[in-house]
Amino acid sequence: MQNQDLLVIPVQQQDYQQWLPFWLAYQEFYNVNLSSAVNQSTWQRFFDEAEPIYCAVAKQGDKILGFVHYVIHRSTWATQNYCYLEDLYVCPATRGQHIGKSLIEYVQKQAIAQQCERLYWHTQEINHTAQKLYDWVAEKPGVIEYRMSLE
Repeated sequence: MQNQDLLVIPVQQQDYQQWLPFWLAYQEFYNVNLSSAVNQSTWQRFFDEAEPIYCAVAKQGDKILGFVHYVIHRSTWATQNYCYLEDLYVCPATRGQHIGKSLIEYVQKQAIAQQCERLYWHTQEINHTAQKLYDWVAEKPGVIEYRMSLE
């Protein structure tokens, strides 16, 4: 694949049938099984102008090769918003072709356009493949995440 053939654009309603299997594969990788209600709610939020959550897809022609989800939010640490890159997935057959980098760069451009103070993301310690990309394009601040269940 030539990089000039790759187009990263906002997801469209007609992309659902291609996006969903990638979204489910992403969940499987992280050993989670979100309900269909959560999956549908996530999808609908991408198209709700009142929601600060977005999805972009990397396409070659009509074929989706990956996606990125990101959220614009306020922070107590800055006067401007932050951009959180929440999910990034690239089809395993096309990894190593800078598609993930292109998706991150797309989010970076959106964050700059929305005058965000920072773009950040997390990954699991076991996700060594993604960390190679992340170490290449960003800095690792040494933050450790803690979670508390609210159920």
